[in-house]
Amino acid sequence: MAGLSGTACFNTLRSPLTRPSPSAVLILCVPICSFKSDPCYFPTSLGAGRSNNLVCSARNKRAGGHMIHAIGAEANPTLPPAAKTSASQAVLKIWRDADAVCFDVDSTVCKDEGIDELAEFCGAGEAVAAWTSRAMGGSVPFEEALTARLSLFRPSMSDVANYLQSNPPRLNPGIQDLVKKLKAKGVDVFLVSGGFRQMIEPVADLLGIPYKNIFANRLLFDSVGEFQGFDLEEATSRSGGKATAVAQIKKDRGYKTLVMVGDGATDLEARQPGGADAYICYGGIQLRDKVAEAADWLVLNFDDLIQEVD
Repeated sequence: MAGLSGTACFNTLRSPLTRPSPSAVLILCVPICSFKSDPCYFPTSLGAGRSNNLVCSARNKRAGGHMIHAIGAEANPTLPPAAKTSASQAVLKIWRDADAVCFDVDSTVCKDEGIDELAEFCGAGEAVAAWTSRAMGGSVPFEEALTARLSLFRPSMSDVANYLQSNPPRLNPGIQDLVKKLKAKGVDVFLVSGGFRQMIEPVADLLGIPYKNIFANRLLFDSVGEFQGFDLEEATSRSGGKATAVAQIKKDRGYKTLVMVGDGATDLEARQPGGADAYICYGGIQLRDKVAEAADWLVLNFDDLIQEVD
């Protein structure tokens, strides 16, 4: 999966960070990986004192597995040189004045890429994850990648229902507090995703976001619940779709200042005239160098945003 590197952990309790400072170490909160036959890797987006997910290669390197904890004053990730890890006063003003904030869902609000998780549940995880990486990195048109991924496993209605029953949403630390604080301030919160509404509605339930504030794709099924494709009328089903959705939100609801928060190239596209006034890159799960460098502000955890809401 793009943005991941590391050293094998096997049964060890400590492993050196490779991309971050060499003096930092990892301590596994769980003694050993239960998939001992393959090495495990950790994300590059860990900072001092922060927790994140260990990514197990035995599970197709998906964003799952055991929790790990980076310690040491030098346990900061190696960031893209042009990334703005401190917001300018102009960007802070936009963030504080925003009357609407749009969040990407996969690898931003949630720890996982939803389509990758569903594909793994259906037995096609590795092949689909490779397409997801290409799509979020901007190397292929989004609609091409979405069609290709779905064709690899063609999820039925029962597949989706069974997946959701056994895999409740895994929210990133701090997102519930951030959404709660934004709503208390009177800021409207939206979920804008290239994922599927059927999988995002449970996320909205956890965050107290009304379904009308979800802009996402929709899986289509026939009368017996077999996969039929996805709704091509949704703006988010094609390249530039998030930008279209965000511009529509801003225009239709009359917002003066709107911010987009996400991790991928499709989120960055939302920052344009008539759309998002600022783009904040969340790099706590996936850290894509080109996207991070183009962002108005790069954050590795939501605490940075919570502190600047007021």
